[in-house]
Amino acid sequence: MRHVNKQALARAIEFKGEEDDPAGIVTKALEDFQKTVDDRLKAVEGKGIDPKLTERLDKIEAKVNRPSTEGHDKTEITPEQKAFGAYIRRGDAGLADEDRKALVVGTDATAGYLAPTTFGSEILKALREYSPIRQYAKVITISGRDVRYPRRIGSTAATWVAEVADRDESAPSYEQVTLTPYELATFVEVSRQLLEDNTYNLEGELASDLAESFAIAEATAFVAGNGTGKPKGILSATGIATVLSGKAATLGDNPGDTLIDVFAAVPTLHAQNGAWAMNRKTLAALKKVKDTTGQYLWQPSLRDGAPSTLLGRPVIEMVDMPDIAANAFPIVFGDWSGYRIVDRVDMSILSDPYTRAKNGINVFHARKRVGGDVTNPDRFVKLKIAAS
Repeated sequence: MRHVNKQALARAIEFKGEEDDPAGIVTKALEDFQKTVDDRLKAVEGKGIDPKLTERLDKIEAKVNRPSTEGHDKTEITPEQKAFGAYIRRGDAGLADEDRKALVVGTDATAGYLAPTTFGSEILKALREYSPIRQYAKVITISGRDVRYPRRIGSTAATWVAEVADRDESAPSYEQVTLTPYELATFVEVSRQLLEDNTYNLEGELASDLAESFAIAEATAFVAGNGTGKPKGILSATGIATVLSGKAATLGDNPGDTLIDVFAAVPTLHAQNGAWAMNRKTLAALKKVKDTTGQYLWQPSLRDGAPSTLLGRPVIEMVDMPDIAANAFPIVFGDWSGYRIVDRVDMSILSDPYTRAKNGINVFHARKRVGGDVTNPDRFVKLKIAAS
């Protein structure tokens, strides 16, 4: 057994005191770290700001607040310039969405009233009225150049006879009614740059405006068209009964009686489905008419969406009906299914980018084929104002 030197062993073993406790070591280290952080913060707070940095910040603030007489400072990079630079460096694929918008608008600031982004996003429109006869007439769609209907103008007649007496012959008679569609057309020229730069959905706006224009043109023809190159209107149709006002340029001495005569001139079955048609001025005059008991003949609607009535029947306001004047027909009453509208080709818009391509113009052609005429004149009656 090897001999162990007790003195050397005693020197090798180190006995720890309170100052060498592990918890005490960690606590002291944290205290030293906290002191170091506090000293550095105090040093930063006590250190003054560089005067040169302060002067530079003051100059930048003064430059930003200085009013510009040119709209933009010469050294300022606009969104359009930034976008164009990106396009030059990386092409179209390198443009972000905001850069693409800035570039499109910025490259053509004089593209027209619809291009600048500083304008409102709404197009203000003047009111355009038209007669809503299409809502009340009978509308059909045809596939040929015209449509023909046989119309009975005479009927059989039965008579009383004796047991062995001769019988009288009778037979119906007919005529043919032909409805021919006519063409409405127009075109609009728009620059390609305006189509590219506008912020108003110009294509949709054109379609809406053209549809409105076609509706106005056809409604005018349905009321007053002469049948030459256009539909024949209700006022030009033949075979419709007429009631005279009895007094020049007015509805007569007693307008209420005149209206009752007009109402009674239509057969009962058709009168039950009938409606009055007149313009706003005529309607205003009739609103003042009273019966013998002092009650107004015109009655306002008591429900939303329901029409006002005159002698119990609806009133259709048609702007194309004439005013009350000598020899005019300001009022029509009847069953409007007796007027027939034939649609051959609905409104279509053709975009032509080639015809005027050398001028940078895109042409939009719009057309429609439609016809109309009275098929049942016995369902209507017109009020004619006396000439003298």
